[in-house]
Amino acid sequence: MLLAIDIGNSNINLGVVEGKRLLERFAIPTAQESYSRQLKRIFSRYKADQAIICSVVPEATRRLKSALRSFIARDILVAGEDFPVPLKNCYRKPAQVGQDRLVNAFAGVLTYQAPLIVVDFGTAVTFDVVSVQQEYLGGMIFPGLNISLDALGERAALLPRVKLGRPKEFIGRDTQNSILSGLVYGISALVDEMIDKIKQEIGNKSAVIFTGGDAALISGYCRQKHKLDPELTLKGLTMLWFYYNRENEKNS
Repeated sequence: MLLAIDIGNSNINLGVVEGKRLLERFAIPTAQESYSRQLKRIFSRYKADQAIICSVVPEATRRLKSALRSFIARDILVAGEDFPVPLKNCYRKPAQVGQDRLVNAFAGVLTYQAPLIVVDFGTAVTFDVVSVQQEYLGGMIFPGLNISLDALGERAALLPRVKLGRPKEFIGRDTQNSILSGLVYGISALVDEMIDKIKQEIGNKSAVIFTGGDAALISGYCRQKHKLDPELTLKGLTMLWFYYNRENEKNS
């Protein structure tokens, strides 16, 4: 039994995997000082004996690995540290790419084939682009939905903090719905246009995958044909685990 872990800026998402099947998913706030209580609850129900991690928060990685040592005696592997994601990385400085983006691209190629566009709606909204030759070309990054709402609430004196949700109308007739309409319809229009432009670069037959915490919300507002796969990163970590073990067996 495997624990697949995606450490993001806002949350740590953990998936308990048996074989290749995701049994259950858990979330822990990344900023939390200690992860031991939640881990104890998970391990009281599941006897995972190995873990694989991708992370964009190095300090959280260190603290989580330390906490996991109380529960896991076998391998705790970190993508990018213990082994590379097996895609050609065309970034000018390959080390700058978040491992979650590479894991998503890897999972996307194996699941949906290339060329490929992965749009991850998390703390940031990221576009990751994979060529027909299965090369990671790069992508785009812009502020996520909740960051945008927080910025409006903090920087605009007369605008309230608004909880993310579906707007009741396109033309907002109160401040809350004006903000939600601007954000949800605006980002969905931006995503549609960006996908159009990317397809002009890599081909109109490119698969488009939406993932991340806010993907389900935006999915219903986009005209671009796409697949919704909220657990793509956890699936990708599971695929990486099997890939890593196969490669080790070949080389042993």
